[in-house]
Amino acid sequence: MPTTKTLREGSTQKRAAILTAARELFLADGFDRTSVDAVAARAGVSKRTVYDYFGDKQTLLQAVADGVGQSLITTIRRILDDTLTDPTEAADLEDTLVTFSMRIATDMLGSAEYATLQRLVRAQARHLPDGAENSMADTPDEALAERFAAFAAAGLLDVPDARLAADQFIALTFGVALNRYGSANAAEDPRVQPLIVEGVRTFLRAYQAK
Repeated sequence: MPTTKTLREGSTQKRAAILTAARELFLADGFDRTSVDAVAARAGVSKRTVYDYFGDKQTLLQAVADGVGQSLITTIRRILDDTLTDPTEAADLEDTLVTFSMRIATDMLGSAEYATLQRLVRAQARHLPDGAENSMADTPDEALAERFAAFAAAGLLDVPDARLAADQFIALTFGVALNRYGSANAAEDPRVQPLIVEGVRTFLRAYQAK
């Protein structure tokens, strides 16, 4: 059970070193075989510092997963800002949504951070609280829903429920690639892009403003 003690924020540099060391050791040796002593030694801090900052090993594991999840959220928001910042002309909407989806498939789903999160969840699931695989929570879906609502306000989409539209868009594009191939890394698998293109077209047939 994670700690309930009051934890110390402490040095940002030391905290980052502990998280990096823990991440490396959890991935290499697993949760059970990784000791707090080993994490402290690799991070160059005392064992007491690890406990003061994180309380116990399970809370440290959760912090590692959360940190990876937050990094992925940052990537997703950057992609949104690069590709879906402003409503485009209706004729450009398909290309815009394909570009966004391909960036997600390569920059996020094809990233080392995403692979790390998946490995942590698969290998250490019994040590993480229920729903830890959703460390990114609903933030990406909500952010995409906001962009779809903006497109609707500009008369490009007809989306009575923007969050539902976002969920369906994800399922139709990189979501279907994950389900079919177990990966949506478009940079490595040429089968991904045709699925994304067809998914975008299916989405637009349902939601593009007439």
